Amino acid sequence: MSDNESYSYAKAGVDIAAGNALVRAIAPLAKATRRPGADAELGGFGGFFDLKAAGYDDPLLVAANDGVGTKLKLAIDHDRHDGVGIDLVAMCANDLIVQGAEPLFFLDYYATGRLESGVAERVIAGIAEGCRQAGCALIGGETAEMPGMYADGDYDLAGFCVGAVERSKALTGNRVKAGDVLLGLASSGVHSNGYSLVRRLAADKGWKLDRPALFDQDMLLVDALMAPTRIYVKSLLPLVRAGLVNALAHITGGGLLENVPRVLPDGAHAVIEADAWDQPRLMAFLQAQGHIEPEEMARTFNCGIGMVLAVDEAHVTAVTKALEDAGETVFAIGAVVTGDKGCTVRGSAESWSAKAAWSATHLG
Repeated sequence: MSDNESYSYAKAGVDIAAGNALVRAIAPLAKATRRPGADAELGGFGGFFDLKAAGYDDPLLVAANDGVGTKLKLAIDHDRHDGVGIDLVAMCANDLIVQGAEPLFFLDYYATGRLESGVAERVIAGIAEGCRQAGCALIGGETAEMPGMYADGDYDLAGFCVGAVERSKALTGNRVKAGDVLLGLASSGVHSNGYSLVRRLAADKGWKLDRPALFDQDMLLVDALMAPTRIYVKSLLPLVRAGLVNALAHITGGGLLENVPRVLPDGAHAVIEADAWDQPRLMAFLQAQGHIEPEEMARTFNCGIGMVLAVDEAHVTAVTKALEDAGETVFAIGAVVTGDKGCTVRGSAESWSAKAAWSATHLG
């Protein structure tokens, strides 16, 4: 620019008009997520939520925040922006239900170098859909256009969700005991963890992501990898409120091995039998492509199980039926035994492509 040229925000790379247009476009999406306790319009400096209107008497608030990780890079590189908003909500909402909390409201943060309204609207439409699936209201957010901070076309996402649980219904792990049965709920794919390894494999092995997957000729490989994270809130909430669940573990980074111990009390050890369910074909593909040992699979990917429940043996049949009626696929995958706080995942020579019987343990 010349010495006397007039500067403006637009010349610095920030398009205020595009931001305003995006807010107008997403307002109906947010409005569609309204629920008791949240009925304000977007546009204020903050969002209100009325706990009394939501029906709570003695609530504890529970908060969670998360992102989508490097799955976003796959979305950006392959124009798959529609599902990552669901992933964003899922990572937060599933973390709330494991404490027994109902997700109430959600706020998002969308940051990019240059706002592309079409992309942003697709992402936020996914966030609204995730909120609908989780039963929470999208009450606000922030769209940040920051030239120079991100490469052209790149963006980042963060989500923040608040839930509530009646004090007497909070899940803290203190009810878990030896003899509890571990039930696993099927995942919808890789969910939102492990994508740095997935992307490394894709690059090193020269995967053609825009072609049908070797394990499913009816689906492009990129679409199998980008399947949105399953949101388990609506199927689990009635069981939590009925007192039929002793603990829940959301299987995220660290896999089965490292997430299950987070909800166990001292003196309780989870034993998970890998032979108890069929390894999904996508997981088998990833394992074969990377020559990944079963023990490494157990601490890296969800391996087909997105949520683990600890349930009294007497309640297993009723809980399983209720979950299946709600659309979940349920497996009895193990049990809690007396021992050092931790988790063991083990399998036979037939499971997870192992050449011999195997076992992996994580304590803590």
